[in-house]
Amino acid sequence: MEAVTAAIGGVVAVTAAPIALGAMGFTGTGIAAASIAAKMMSAAAIANGGGVAAGSLVATLQSVGVVGLSTSTNIVLGTVGTAVGALL
Repeated sequence: MEAVTAAIGGVVAVTAAPIALGAMGFTGTGIAAASIAAKMMSAAAIANGGGVAAGSLVATLQSVGVVGLSTSTNIVLGTVGTAVGALL
């Protein structure tokens, strides 16, 4: 039973991250209007004099929203999710 719970935790962690980013407004076609992502982008642009800095949190999340998570990131998320699932 513990192995099943651990496996479910890993799957949930890997699938939940892209879903959460999409819900925030970081989509494959750009930042959705009137979303949390749009508010974050606006705040970042104001703080940086009109542009969003490369490598910033907003830029990184937008990149993930467009291209998805890397294999190594999915492995890390899966491992952490599995560990959390095993603890439950």
